[in-house]
Amino acid sequence: MNNIDKIRCMLVDDEELAIRSILKKINWEEIGYETPYLAHNGLEALEVAEKHPIDVVMTDIEMPYMGGLDLAKHLKQLYPNIRIIIFSGYDEFDYAREAIRLEAEEYILKPVNADELNQVFLRIKKTLEEELDAKQNVTKLENYYMESLPLLRESFYASFMEGNISQADLYRSIKDYQIPLHGPYYCVGVIHTSKTLVKEGVNPLLLAVSVRRLAQEEANELWDEQFFTYLGNTVVIAQFETREEAMKMTDYYDMFTRLAESMCNAVVTAGIGAIVSDVKDLPLSYRGARNALSYRAIYGTKKAINIAEIAPLEKEDTIGNKEEVIDTIFKKIRLDQKESLVKTVDRFVQEYIMTQNNIQDYSYYVNALCGQLYRFCCNNGLDTEIVFGTKSDIYRLVSNMDKIQLHHWLLEVTTTMQNLLQEKRIDSSKSFISNAIDYVQVHYADQDLSVDRICNQLGVSAAYFSTVFKKETKETFISFLTKVRMEKAIELLERENEKTGVIARQVGYGDPNYFSYVFKKQYGISPSKYREERLKKE
Repeated sequence: MNNIDKIRCMLVDDEELAIRSILKKINWEEIGYETPYLAHNGLEALEVAEKHPIDVVMTDIEMPYMGGLDLAKHLKQLYPNIRIIIFSGYDEFDYAREAIRLEAEEYILKPVNADELNQVFLRIKKTLEEELDAKQNVTKLENYYMESLPLLRESFYASFMEGNISQADLYRSIKDYQIPLHGPYYCVGVIHTSKTLVKEGVNPLLLAVSVRRLAQEEANELWDEQFFTYLGNTVVIAQFETREEAMKMTDYYDMFTRLAESMCNAVVTAGIGAIVSDVKDLPLSYRGARNALSYRAIYGTKKAINIAEIAPLEKEDTIGNKEEVIDTIFKKIRLDQKESLVKTVDRFVQEYIMTQNNIQDYSYYVNALCGQLYRFCCNNGLDTEIVFGTKSDIYRLVSNMDKIQLHHWLLEVTTTMQNLLQEKRIDSSKSFISNAIDYVQVHYADQDLSVDRICNQLGVSAAYFSTVFKKETKETFISFLTKVRMEKAIELLERENEKTGVIARQVGYGDPNYFSYVFKKQYGISPSKYREERLKKE
């Protein structure tokens, strides 16, 4: 049996003595667990889980602000593979029944017996190891891989995504292969499993198969998802009744990347393409998903990246010349890889320009290159006058250049494109975050203000919002919202003589006790004490 890394655990109880007692009852390192994280209520536990991957949570039921059953419900929605242990001093059937419904691993009563607790954590560890072993068992994966390769469908999907099937053949092939593509809306996702970030001794190919299997097991039946393997990635075609439903795909696959890490020990990134309303346009959505996936060099791995969110102005390059080196130049421009861009341009010049001794062939390559560069600028919303440094015809401009001059010109033009795209990306992120911050400044008093509400307002997925917000502000949205509310609370405490409960509601907290708890956690002093000391100074 394979051994997994040390299991990450969290203990949640509002009684400090109880939680410290449990912490001391077990030799965590000896049974294969990291030293547990501690939290004193459900809301604090959710904050911990947001910052640190957690495998097992042991929680009390009765706690202020958010109880254990509500915490278990939220955790299961966010992290489906998480293990929950419920413990309580209340021997009541309703609690036990609710715990079972929430798929809790155990329901145990206080006071907690050390030997019993030790056995509970060992059983959970054994279960996690057995599940991981099943996912990575070479023989099982090889059998599944052979059984799950319906050759005709896989071949059709590959040809279709590459645009090699005519429209006349498309619908006949869909019917012949009995592929259920009924729409009315479609979106393609590409699930990439890293081949380099794998544990020693694990076959990357079989690991990718394990991830595909997990994706199929967790498939959303309402979306009638179709899966196939192409170029080492798992590709999924999802179908939706409405565009609003299709917009949920990014957040779903963002959650899936965390599930894949937990279940398969795999580093997974998902690219999400554009929403289309005709089967024949699925290749466009696929190319968008592949393009989105390439942005993991900028936004990082283990998340879902939607091309419509990161590059809303970018369109597909409809260039005729599909030579690999030209595509690589455009990829380096997009991904802000300066040194690689220079090397790729040098390679192109050496292989495709310097070798042309016939004046007609040379003119053909130069004119084709100019056309591709111009279309790339238009497709990505770049100012051609800035890129090319002139309003005049670029074909005429480069036709008078020798090969050395053309080489320098090409380097300058592609570098300018790269810089302009980077500036557009930065400006877009700043504008995006600025709108979110402005929204919070206006609506901080709304008790229902949340990440989901902000995302609905901005028209983006929670996955993208959280990534960009933290990247630009260096803090999570919840931390920022709390800081704004606390700053407003300080202003009200200093300016007005209202009761703490009134001020709590004015800054977005329906529970005055929780407001006091957060305030004290932020400033080390209660709101009433803060006001009292402020008055003394005056």
